[in-house]
Amino acid sequence: MLALALLAYTAINPTSTATITLTGHDLTIEQIVQVARYGAKVQLSPAARQRETDNYGLLLEATTEGVPVYWFNRGTGAQRETVLFAGDAESPANKPKIAAEQLERFRLGALAGFGPEVDSEEIVRAAMVVRANAMTYNAPSPQLAQMLLDLLNRRITPVVQSRGTVGEGDLAQLGNIAGVMVGAGEAYYQGVRMPAAQALARAGLKPIQPFAADENALTSSNAYATGQAALVVDGARRALGWADVIYTMDLNGMNSSITPLSLVVQCDRPGLWLNWDADRILRMLEGSYLFDGDARIIQDPESLRASSIRAASAWEAWAQLRDAVLFQANSSDHNPAVHVGMSPADSWELATPQMMKYFVKGGPQSHGQHGYIVSNANWDPYPLANQLESFVLALGNLDVAVTLRIDRFTSPFFTVVEASQVLPDIPHDSDGYTPPDLQQEIQGLINPVAPTGSAIESTVEDLQAQTRIKVQRARQAVGTTLDLLGHDLLQAAFWMDVRKKQDPARDFGPAATAAWSSLRKSVPLQTAAQRVTATQSDEMRSAAFVHATDPETFYPLSLPSGGNTTVTAAHCR
Repeated sequence: MLALALLAYTAINPTSTATITLTGHDLTIEQIVQVARYGAKVQLSPAARQRETDNYGLLLEATTEGVPVYWFNRGTGAQRETVLFAGDAESPANKPKIAAEQLERFRLGALAGFGPEVDSEEIVRAAMVVRANAMTYNAPSPQLAQMLLDLLNRRITPVVQSRGTVGEGDLAQLGNIAGVMVGAGEAYYQGVRMPAAQALARAGLKPIQPFAADENALTSSNAYATGQAALVVDGARRALGWADVIYTMDLNGMNSSITPLSLVVQCDRPGLWLNWDADRILRMLEGSYLFDGDARIIQDPESLRASSIRAASAWEAWAQLRDAVLFQANSSDHNPAVHVGMSPADSWELATPQMMKYFVKGGPQSHGQHGYIVSNANWDPYPLANQLESFVLALGNLDVAVTLRIDRFTSPFFTVVEASQVLPDIPHDSDGYTPPDLQQEIQGLINPVAPTGSAIESTVEDLQAQTRIKVQRARQAVGTTLDLLGHDLLQAAFWMDVRKKQDPARDFGPAATAAWSSLRKSVPLQTAAQRVTATQSDEMRSAAFVHATDPETFYPLSLPSGGNTTVTAAHCR
């Protein structure tokens, strides 16, 4: 029963007043986050709405010309060759039957999937905005296209089951959304749970009457995984940004050598992301006492020396994941593919007898426009699935360095001085157990999901990508990394207190100083007597601070745009 238990539902904080225009080709991670997390509204661009209209017309025209269309006048999966109806979809003989079948399928969609329910409103909203954007390449009816926008804009968030997708088409989760559109199932209206029909009524909406291939148009997509992946990219940006900022604090706290970051070293290893991150750290540290020539050991433990290299590699993996998510969100992952305007003259294979079977010549339904409607494998969500796992691996390798950095501060072999000698009234009993525990949790998420296919639908559908599992692992890895960084931040800040006490004239550089000062407003130094009366540990408060604070508050993120950002032939002689 525990696995199916309803978790506490986290509603969004709808603070955005923006309206995002969906074009189908330029939706950004930031826009997905604005809609999913902060309640920004959405609208279709005129061109995107026209594309949907044209595609819908071509779909209807296909039936009048006898063109076989998967998941419309032909069945799905094992029934792919089964004729569902013949002739014009809008004929008196066909239209009532198609409408009744579509309504039944939408209603049954409310029962699809398997618990536990998705416990975060932003996840469902992210799936909906991703689907609304990419659905502009498909052939939804006008009422379906509009209802998806209305659910987002009126903040009707369907109750969605978290499991029941093999990651090659999130049919169950999008089926749950379909159910709400016809008043079946349950939804949250403005964060309050109620029957779907009641939520629609409160928002001033009527259930839709789906038609044509609407079930296919909505559910044949990986939007559930893609939306979550967009949230992962945003959270990972924050985690990696914090890792860089805290690294500068660690260097200050350890009284470290900055030679590994220097141009001398970067010239020996010219690499875009390696040089970019080293330069980024140096700029954060500019003005720090570390450049003043204080006596210190020639080199630090490897966890400090190599942190920039690990971070740079994680940033590179992050950029690849970001690009994969943007590709997935701004292209069609739908089956079948609908393309208005293409003709046999466009490519040799389109003129072959096989492809001509799927050519719609054009007529009244399509307003004379021609095109193709063909079956495909666009729902296969690679390279997104690969990049999710690659990023978690890179993040886990960075987190090893973070965990060891925390531990190195417990040894006077590295710090040279005992903290109690400098701050005798401030106890510092480091939480030595939790960081390794968190790191082991992250290590357990690194192993890839075994790429084993299971033959389903009479062996027609025999590959599974399991993006649901991969994206959930990535979300957990990012969240746990932020927890781990909370411990690193607390340790670094304490040792900056020590270094400042040793010499009040010391500067730490702009980013480290700003983050240190901001943390101390939330987590001030406490004497033993003060700590006894605390209701929450400093480690918990520091982690909460990391989760709640964007690291760009302390240093903006300026990503490399191509070429080599710091090392050129002019620099390296």
